Amino acid sequence: MTPRETPPAPASPGNSPPGRVSAEARRLSVVNGLFELRAIIALAAIVVVFGLLSDAFLSVPNLVMMSKHVAINAVIALGVLLVVIRGGIDLSVGSIAGLSGVVAGELLEGLELRFADAVAYPPVWGVIVLCVAVGMLAGLVNGVVITRFKVPPFIATFGMLYVARGAALLISGGSTYPNLDGSPELGNTGFGGLGNGRPLGVPVAIWIAVVLAAAVALLLTRTPFGRWLYAAGGNERAAELSGVPIDRVRTAVYVISGACAALAGVVIASELTSATPLAGETYELNAITAVILGGAALGGGRGTVWGTLVGACVVALLAEGLMLMDVPAFWQIVVKGAVLVLVVMLDQGRRRFQRREAAVSAMAAGRRPA
Repeated sequence: MTPRETPPAPASPGNSPPGRVSAEARRLSVVNGLFELRAIIALAAIVVVFGLLSDAFLSVPNLVMMSKHVAINAVIALGVLLVVIRGGIDLSVGSIAGLSGVVAGELLEGLELRFADAVAYPPVWGVIVLCVAVGMLAGLVNGVVITRFKVPPFIATFGMLYVARGAALLISGGSTYPNLDGSPELGNTGFGGLGNGRPLGVPVAIWIAVVLAAAVALLLTRTPFGRWLYAAGGNERAAELSGVPIDRVRTAVYVISGACAALAGVVIASELTSATPLAGETYELNAITAVILGGAALGGGRGTVWGTLVGACVVALLAEGLMLMDVPAFWQIVVKGAVLVLVVMLDQGRRRFQRREAAVSAMAAGRRPA
């Protein structure tokens, strides 16, 4: 009687031959590398596709126009980047941008001082400072509501989206400020230069985006605040036990995000030399898409300025290409929403593949995976 043969064990990474495990680790490494380069791949695909479909897409005038749109998206996205690294979300940035433009229009048309029976016309620099202060105030309210009253960031900023949009409608009466050029005799001219000026042949919006990107990069990589931000976003409890002021960091990123959104709103109003309370709609989708596409993790603790800038390029060029193709505005919104969902799906896929790569690499090295 022959002894019963023991059936072979099912194949698994734990009992696979070392060569197969190593091959699997290399394959996963390549896949994760593609995930990391997804923003650059998307940017190259957009340039090639729309460049072939439209001769005007890569023309010099259109490139200049697209560069300004990239800069505006980047200014908002850089503020949202800090919020996402901290593990939060900011849905109010588009409405804050619209409110900022309306405040600029109101100030440039004259601020009525009833107690003095006079009308004040602030200089352009004063208008810009006050508009940014309005954005910072909105961000501060977001931060306080989230940290002090423990309201989830999604709900708090979603509420601020409506508050800021409603405030813009109340201030303007639902109308548009059509002429923001100012008057020489009133000393409030020059507002249009912020959106249409070109020092050294480069639009002002791009200079603003470059300076802001450099400042945020230094903040993240060269200051204790940057280290606190990554630590709190990666593991809030561990960061708190290490002495990181987690509530102050969270409030600060919302204040910065509000300031960036307000600055972008001023640039938009300046470029158009008019302000409307509906300006900035869907810009929150643009910013979140740019940040996540650029490599930031929705769970926090991860994100770079470079990746966000590339993501902003993708978002702006996609919108410009759709416009050149005469895609209806409503369908453009549909496409933006679909792209955002796809980007989040890619982020989740990247995280799964990274965990898989770490496990397989540990097996290849003879260690037990975590």
